[in-house]
Amino acid sequence: MLDLSFAAAVPALLVLAVLGDSGSGEPLPARIRGVALTDLYAHRLLAELTAIGPRPASSPEAQEAVKWALDTMEAMGLERVHSEPVTVRHWVRGPKERAVLLAGSGARADATGPAAAGPVPPAQDTELRVCALGGSIGTPAGGITAEVVEVRDWESLEKLADSARGKIVFLNRPMPPDRLDTFDAYGAAADQRAWGAMRAAKVGAVAVLVRSMTLSLTRHCHTGVMVYKDEEAPRIPAAALATLDADLLSAVLARQGTARVRLEMGCSEPGTVQTANTMGELTGSEHPEEVVVLGGHIDSWDLGPGAHDDGAGCVQALDALRILKQLGLKPRRTIRAVMFMDEEFGGAGGKAYAHDSARKNEKHVAAVESDRGGFRPLAFTVHGSDPAVERVRSWLPDLGQAGIFTVEKGYGGVDIEPLSESGTVTIGLVPESQRYFDMHHCANDTLDQVNPRELGLGAAAMAILAWKLSEEGL
Repeated sequence: MLDLSFAAAVPALLVLAVLGDSGSGEPLPARIRGVALTDLYAHRLLAELTAIGPRPASSPEAQEAVKWALDTMEAMGLERVHSEPVTVRHWVRGPKERAVLLAGSGARADATGPAAAGPVPPAQDTELRVCALGGSIGTPAGGITAEVVEVRDWESLEKLADSARGKIVFLNRPMPPDRLDTFDAYGAAADQRAWGAMRAAKVGAVAVLVRSMTLSLTRHCHTGVMVYKDEEAPRIPAAALATLDADLLSAVLARQGTARVRLEMGCSEPGTVQTANTMGELTGSEHPEEVVVLGGHIDSWDLGPGAHDDGAGCVQALDALRILKQLGLKPRRTIRAVMFMDEEFGGAGGKAYAHDSARKNEKHVAAVESDRGGFRPLAFTVHGSDPAVERVRSWLPDLGQAGIFTVEKGYGGVDIEPLSESGTVTIGLVPESQRYFDMHHCANDTLDQVNPRELGLGAAAMAILAWKLSEEGL
């Protein structure tokens, strides 16, 4: 028990340090969690942000989100609220996305095995649910009609050689369902989305259909960025196929031995657009030039309003600062919330922030990113030295008040990765992930999919970590 006669003899700030809280008798981490879960302010912010709609970085909605972020940070009473310019690619999905599985291919009499017992091949033209992958070119007027050839790995694609010429390559490698970490499963399959068009073009394909990156059997199409390298192969259209339709197409190929698809897409890339990162802070009382960043990316894909990806990360960063301010805390080092732009389509916002001239007079102690959804927080991953990992791990008793049970060496995040080039320790919030890829990059990523308490716990975890970083450094 604290001797009250001693407490009366020391400065008030020292009393707070001894108590480890703001004077209520309850530990500060528990008070932070209490504010987050009582107010559920992060969810209210997320409702406002998602009401803007889908926010591709070059869209008018993204510009509206920039204004929303500035207005919100001003209303919260944050300091140095401002924007910094970012130039982004302007890609447009276009009005037409359609794929039709054409009837009339000859049946293969010798089809046997599990695939032969799958869905019955259609007796008439059948619509397949598709969406263009981000960055894809469109099809010529009237679309592309071609025979489909299915592959599940790069070796099989390369073995096709000239037999793929003039055909649509169907890349049908699923995310491995046996992986506990769904992000690990995503990493095992997403390369076909990113590089599939380029690699298929090298063997003469005229387009690619890629199985959507999700572990669910669903009618939703999941988009995402794909990449061309002009010097390596011609550009061909690339579309994601809903997993239920991917299974249908695969079964038709197994039964009939052949299938033809007509693909029409109207996407284009007119040029570039000027937009912005937005930020506000609690300025450090002792070391204002030393900065702890909390961030998420305010852009989303265009199929849905990006509630988990990454509206959740943005509002968690904002709420973390709001909680600290509400508790009357004055950080030793500056704690800054940054709403990065363009994570989805190339990471221009993170690069622009790291290399902006304003950074010349700042030292970034650490940067923390939330970009794995607004589910229950479980861990932090630290991209830094072993001593930095151990320092963050030593704060587990405090972080545990928000549900964090482990700190491991690992990746920080796309937006904050450019800061690591100058030695900044980057840290990623890791929530429970089993349902994340049900929503990722699709129309299902909506506000109703986000639990307010789980979202608030993530904000509390970021607030506790930011406070420890500000007070103790690394």
